[in-house]
Amino acid sequence: MIDMNSLIAADPLSSTTSVDGPASVPLDSAFVQLLTPDGVRVANPEFDTWVADIGLREIGALYEDMLTVRRIDTEATALQRQGQLALWAPLLGQEAAQIGSARALRGDDFVFSSYRENGVAYCRGVNLTDLLRVWRGNAFSGWNPRLIGMATPAIIIGAQTLHATGYALGCVFDGSDSVTVAYFGDGATSEGDVSEAMVFAASFNAPVIFFCQNNHWAISEPVGLQSARHLADRAPGFGIPSLRVDGNDVLAVMAATRIALDRARTGGGPTSIEAVTYRMGPHTTADDPTRYRDPAELAAWAERDPILRVRRMLDAAGALTPEFEQRVASNADRVAAELRAGCLAMPDPQPLTLFDNVYATPHSTLQRQRDDYAAYLDSFDVASGAQASGAPASATRASAAEGERS
Repeated sequence: MIDMNSLIAADPLSSTTSVDGPASVPLDSAFVQLLTPDGVRVANPEFDTWVADIGLREIGALYEDMLTVRRIDTEATALQRQGQLALWAPLLGQEAAQIGSARALRGDDFVFSSYRENGVAYCRGVNLTDLLRVWRGNAFSGWNPRLIGMATPAIIIGAQTLHATGYALGCVFDGSDSVTVAYFGDGATSEGDVSEAMVFAASFNAPVIFFCQNNHWAISEPVGLQSARHLADRAPGFGIPSLRVDGNDVLAVMAATRIALDRARTGGGPTSIEAVTYRMGPHTTADDPTRYRDPAELAAWAERDPILRVRRMLDAAGALTPEFEQRVASNADRVAAELRAGCLAMPDPQPLTLFDNVYATPHSTLQRQRDDYAAYLDSFDVASGAQASGAPASATRASAAEGERS
């Protein structure tokens, strides 16, 4: 368990504060890396214990996860470019941060994310078609959060940190040792919601992990304009210990997440993790990063690609066999094909379903609005003589609404 008093008193750049547990682990902003960009395993007695069970077989499984998630990302981006999705938020370059942390979670832990954690959703078992429903405009919510232990993405920047803290407090009230994880980007750390969530989490010792994927760009604003210090240095000011890890190192991310999970489950309270990574693609498919980003910066980070370094490690160990590569590639292609087929097979939503599930209990005001809209749609039927011809009103209303959308 963490000695919070000694931690708060410590210099946030110090590497001497530690926890009791399987290893003595410093919780501060010292940078942690277990796998270099060249694929070389770095010994770290303080963190190695937390990934001692991850051998070549497990590394191969993580590699497959990352490759599959990148393939999902590529396919979804193509679907948007082809007019099948309205928008997509790529995670290119952030696969290790998402896979390494998500694979450390238990089934009864609960995730609160932004709109970019598609890799986390994949690990939580989301139906691939559900991953695209919102982006295709077919639903307000892509999936049932209770079924996969993950809330639907928060569009309001940083709001999910408050949701995660509240849920974590509920876990304590229920006597559960489940943990919540709030995923957010570097841009969200400038939002008041994140600070408020950390105040509550620290004050009430909530079992929550604040997982910041520092991808260096909040749309077009570089992280250096948001913070003069490492983002990991902010949490200790709230009384929350923090870890700063190489977010492109799947092993370091997994070790850090396991440390934070263990701490939360044993009554230690919240932990902050800054996973230093890089968004190699656009903020969303509506963004053009070439207008604000130096190509040399992108090239430098491409050499630190999270998938490439694991590939180099497996290759050096003789585990990157043709059979293994073929199996991984085939699985990724299968998943991408399923994603595309599910997207194209989605039926267009009927106009009046706009009013479904707005409130838990329907009420007269909502019904009046629904009736008004139904009457508006029926006016197209009258104008076109569709009702006189015997055409079903529901069909012509849907056709009229489709015409308006186009």
